[in-house]
Amino acid sequence: MAAAISFWLERILRGLVAAGFAYASVVAVTHWLVRSKRLQPFGAWPRLVRRISDPVLHPIERRLLRAGGNPQDGPLWLIGGVVVGGLVLMALSRWLMRFVLDLAYVAGAGPRALLYQVVNSVFGVLNIALLVRVFSSWFGVSEYAKWMRPFVWLTDWLLEPIRRRMPTMGAFDFSPIVAYLVLMVLRWAVLRIILT
Repeated sequence: MAAAISFWLERILRGLVAAGFAYASVVAVTHWLVRSKRLQPFGAWPRLVRRISDPVLHPIERRLLRAGGNPQDGPLWLIGGVVVGGLVLMALSRWLMRFVLDLAYVAGAGPRALLYQVVNSVFGVLNIALLVRVFSSWFGVSEYAKWMRPFVWLTDWLLEPIRRRMPTMGAFDFSPIVAYLVLMVLRWAVLRIILT
């Protein structure tokens, strides 16, 4: 039953992501055709696309303008947001469904299986927090932002000692890669101890 729900949920999410990508692609191609003067800006098709895309594009364009970017790049940012958001949504839903299925299994499997699941989940959360820190640094999000505090708190205990011991490599920070490898080894070792 749960496997069937997971299967259909994934299909629905894939369909939604594909529809979002198609929408963003139509908007981006239409905007490009208008800018390159292959379509008249006041024709029926560009007006229709602008009418259905304005509620989504205006916030993106305003944010680009405030950041010093070109608001005409809004459709490209829309495509990127749909792709990245879709991938994150699919990964999150898979993780959540796997977590629910594992909990259902653990409920009848005993204390060792429960401990295994808890430890595995803790390492999963630490990996996600590490990835959020990496991606946020790529987009210039400050570690001191309010919503970043939990991710910083979850990963600083591992990142800071690695940063102090690693030689500097110019503008590149390889400490998250090393931290990810350390987490993989720790996860493997702890789960192996639990299973023996």
